[in-house]
Amino acid sequence: MGFLPSRTPASATTKQVGDAAEDQALQYLQKQGLRLVQRNYRTPGRGGGEIDLIMRMQDGTTVFVEVRKRASGSHGGAAASVGGVKQRRIVFAARHYLSSLRTPPPCRFDVVLVEPEGLQWLQAAFDAG
Repeated sequence: MGFLPSRTPASATTKQVGDAAEDQALQYLQKQGLRLVQRNYRTPGRGGGEIDLIMRMQDGTTVFVEVRKRASGSHGGAAASVGGVKQRRIVFAARHYLSSLRTPPPCRFDVVLVEPEGLQWLQAAFDAG
């Protein structure tokens, strides 16, 4: 688990805020030794899922990362915003991604929280169950 201060301009659009949070998370994870495989992976068609970052650990584990940015900790903060529906969409997208590989690697689902207090990396935050 890591912790870094979070900074985003007050006049930024929602997309800019999200992109900045993903940039922050990506930089942090790369410093931890993970390598970027793909960013903003989307399944085709409507109603599918999206994965913010697909990373690979040095041991070959594929890590599907959801990045959540919240302006405050009220309503449970960023961690509470990754509920069951969001998890199912991420798992759906991950299965779609893995289906294109000859041999699926070990994988897990992480969440990186970007809040005013800083950045927090939750490893194995949920499973495909």
